Amino acid sequence: MLHCGKQEVFQTIWDNPCMSGNTFGTLFAVTNFGESHGPAIGCVIDGCPPGMALSEADIQGDLDRRRPGTSRHVTQRNEPDAVQILSGVYEGRTTGTPICLLIRNTDQRSKDYGDILNTFRPGHADYSYLQKYGLRDPRGGGRASARLTAPMVAAGAVAKKWLLEKYGTTFRGCMTQIGEMIVGFESWDHVPHNPFFAPVADVSELEAYMDELRKAGDSCGARIRVTATGMPVGLGEPLFDKLDADIAFAMMGINAVKGVEIGAGFASVTQRGTTHGDSLSPEGFKSNNSGGVLGGISTGQDLEVSIAIKPTSSIITPRESIDMAGVSTTVVTKGRHDPCVGIRATPIAEAMLALVVMEHALRHRAQCGDVMSPMQAIKASV
Repeated sequence: MLHCGKQEVFQTIWDNPCMSGNTFGTLFAVTNFGESHGPAIGCVIDGCPPGMALSEADIQGDLDRRRPGTSRHVTQRNEPDAVQILSGVYEGRTTGTPICLLIRNTDQRSKDYGDILNTFRPGHADYSYLQKYGLRDPRGGGRASARLTAPMVAAGAVAKKWLLEKYGTTFRGCMTQIGEMIVGFESWDHVPHNPFFAPVADVSELEAYMDELRKAGDSCGARIRVTATGMPVGLGEPLFDKLDADIAFAMMGINAVKGVEIGAGFASVTQRGTTHGDSLSPEGFKSNNSGGVLGGISTGQDLEVSIAIKPTSSIITPRESIDMAGVSTTVVTKGRHDPCVGIRATPIAEAMLALVVMEHALRHRAQCGDVMSPMQAIKASV
């Protein structure tokens, strides 16, 4: 049996500083900091290549898409989410040193959480955080709050810009289901023009559905689709750093995500091999059941990812729980909350996908340099 003493444990932590769980990525490492009701939230990006033009305007657009208070269907916490670049940029270009992005909290209402200081909200991390750390920040969920996705969206905007300039890779997402309602696909053009990120022109049924849900004091989940087009071929490192494995890891790191599908996903169960395997032709793949990944390596097809988001846990309907003494009690969660957190999840999923692709693009360059694949070499010689 292998025995591991304190010294070995400390050495392991020293050698792996990301073990605290607050840093995503290695070559493009994003360390997330702050709490929902603290003075500010933000991130430090370490590993961004130098020389890229970068301003706050390059980041703010994605933060505006994610921020609260943008419609009656989401939390009315009114945060501008204005980003500040504190380091890593000189005369408008990245320097290759750590980029610190700061987003100040300006509309906290901590008093809304005074009634739950000694109880546990069903579906929240109150109980698990207390058991792990021995204390918890009850204000808006502290570190467990979805507010902490804003810095990841900011970091994702930086990754998106570099990937677009280097490879022409673009990212987009949309809602495909909210509660029991399936959202059909009409056009990507509709997504920016409604609060649901729905790819349809008429969202009146979705609005009516959400209004009824709010009146009932309840919540629902959602399904989000996110894609990357213009993908480089060859990203991913089998066996245990597969591109699709890291995508699943990233998506499960988003608050409230309970499921991830890549390509055909669970529909693969009912498909036959004659259908699921993506046939090849001289013009390319004839289908994309693989979701753009084979053997953990990108094929150059679009990455296709779907995530399942659970119903919002903060609802005004009374629910059974216990207090700090283990005595039965009833919890009513007050405050300003999204009846469906999935409504604002699309920019977050896009950002996390971009961060995974960015990380693997840098890894691929480090391992393979600018070596062409055999197919690329053949095309280049024609």
